[in-house]
Amino acid sequence: MQMRSSNPVLKRAMRSGQAGYGHPYQAPYGQGAPYGQPYQQGYQQQGYPGYPQPGMPPYAQQPAGGAMTIDDVVMRSGMTIGTVILAAIVTFFLFNPAAPGLGMLLTFAGMIGGLILGLVIAFKQSTNPALILTYAAFEGLFVGGISRFFETMAGAAPGQLVTQAVFGTIFAFATMLALYRLRIIRVTNTFVKVVSVALVAALVMILANFVLSIFIPGGLGLREAGPLGIAVCLVMIVIACATLAIEFKGIEDGIAAGVPNKLAWQFAFGLTVSLIWLYIEMLRLVWMIYAIFSE
Repeated sequence: MQMRSSNPVLKRAMRSGQAGYGHPYQAPYGQGAPYGQPYQQGYQQQGYPGYPQPGMPPYAQQPAGGAMTIDDVVMRSGMTIGTVILAAIVTFFLFNPAAPGLGMLLTFAGMIGGLILGLVIAFKQSTNPALILTYAAFEGLFVGGISRFFETMAGAAPGQLVTQAVFGTIFAFATMLALYRLRIIRVTNTFVKVVSVALVAALVMILANFVLSIFIPGGLGLREAGPLGIAVCLVMIVIACATLAIEFKGIEDGIAAGVPNKLAWQFAFGLTVSLIWLYIEMLRLVWMIYAIFSE
């Protein structure tokens, strides 16, 4: 299995064998575009809707609606993450673990709705802004409720754990971006395969722990406050950070290839998914540390 970017064009190019993920497209010797023109020739040969076709005049050599830029990705990512934050604020102040009510109902609705819409967007490779922003709103409802839940379990003041988790997430994101921009981390096929295997293994392990927790309190103890739980959280954080690097590579290659700007919504979706996962793991880690040292 191979972890792939949220960009459907890059996936299509990989399936056709015209461009390896993490490497620029290279036309056969003596043919096509020169080496170093990432994926562009592959997009043209695929006949992707809205992308200029071979032989088109210079004035037509732009995707319909314009080519994607980094500003497009940043703006749409800001919109999705902003929606997550606004929705999270609602459930954070409404959620009361001791008394089921509107806040808990919204949290569960966000969890189920976010899961369903996330799968729909991922499998359909949707670039529909309304669908992606609705997904962000559902995820925000879940994030707000789960944040209040962890703070209640820890007996912390409202916002105490959340603030630390938010700063941890921002620091991890900025660090990964810097490492990627400085080429200290290089996203190659091998990198993607390793992250994919680690991700699948982690998900299987967490699922097994969840199933066992039905019959044994705490299951294998992978998500409980303790040395093992902290170690598992750290592994999850590393994997989540690695998925961010993969998204950075996909964005860079998409911009270099001049893909249509509507695909910025898919990249915004991919970044949002990774950041939400990273935040929740950071929140769990802070809760574990708080629980251990407050005993």
